[in-house]
Amino acid sequence: MLKYVFKGSCVALITPFKDNQVDFDALKTLIEYQIENGTDAILVLGTTGEPATMTVEEKHSVIDFARETIAGRAKFIIGTGGNNTQKVIEDSLYAKEHGADALLVVTPYYNKCTQNGLVKHYQMVADAVKMPIIAYNVPGRTGVNITPETAEKLAEIPEICGIKEASGNISQIITLCKVLKNKMAVYSGDDSLNYTFMTLGGLGCISVTANALPKQVKEVVDDCLNGNFGDALDKHEKLLEINKNLFIEVNPIPVKFACSALKLCGGKIRMPLTEIEDKNKEVVLNSFRNYGIEI
Repeated sequence: MLKYVFKGSCVALITPFKDNQVDFDALKTLIEYQIENGTDAILVLGTTGEPATMTVEEKHSVIDFARETIAGRAKFIIGTGGNNTQKVIEDSLYAKEHGADALLVVTPYYNKCTQNGLVKHYQMVADAVKMPIIAYNVPGRTGVNITPETAEKLAEIPEICGIKEASGNISQIITLCKVLKNKMAVYSGDDSLNYTFMTLGGLGCISVTANALPKQVKEVVDDCLNGNFGDALDKHEKLLEINKNLFIEVNPIPVKFACSALKLCGGKIRMPLTEIEDKNKEVVLNSFRNYGIEI
């Protein structure tokens, strides 16, 4: 039986800051914007949410505020990954106790581990929390790659309900979708490949672009889920320039700038990330203008 947390579009939500504090007014605006535009799931404290620069108290406050604001209108997913298995368990238990529908758990970074270590890491977290988990594979950031063979082993763990795949390796993605068919969900973790994932049997995406354009991202995914691949391709191709330029610098620098330009929030980010370079501001803005959005 196919395991999944959601079908459709999930936003990897940015965390707005103001005066070096979490801007809860802007966070409410962002969440309501997602729900109004039909986003199926909202992820907080993923990489795009800059949790690495946030205090424990800030992360807990974001979790509580997001849960209360979402109020069951979309799936609520919390990022709890890390490179200390015991800490991941502790954070995951907190997320469970504070209303998460599911967890996004990235592979252990920096100290890394073997493929066997990956399976054991996820098994230990799953055994401790007993709730839906989406594994997150982003080797460009972590230095660790979940191979399709390892993903098959993860699918045998009842709590592992999907994988967010952001390796960018098309051959691996094709194999991954094949071996996980009818086992657990595969979610696109790369906006430029959302359409490709869906044609291969993916159930949706966990999107950066959706911060700025939730309706448009959802339309591509929903068209694919409904078998309207021609319409989906047309819409996806129109988004290609935006999808590309929102990664012109390290995520979430460009998408925070875009959301600021759209008057959704301020564009403040935390060190070691820095403000978007002037030369790239126009590149991002022009991609929206070329799409037909005045920004």
